[in-house]
Amino acid sequence: MPSKPSKKPSQSARQRVAANIRRLRKGEGLSQEELADAAEFHRTYISQLERCVTNISIDGLERLAEVLGVDILDLLQPSA
Repeated sequence: MPSKPSKKPSQSARQRVAANIRRLRKGEGLSQEELADAAEFHRTYISQLERCVTNISIDGLERLAEVLGVDILDLLQPSA
């Protein structure tokens, strides 16, 4: 049975999350430090997320989504 050709997404999930965090943070006029403080993360962690250096847990995504005033799914969707 032939296998279906795999579709490689144009962006990885990590890249989508990183781009969305950066876009939404800047849209709210927040620095990385301000976002980190509000979500109870260290500033360097936000920087690492935005540069795709590290992963984030579902719990972490929920905290960021709450601070940014969006649904967690907005952090996972391809940016428009």
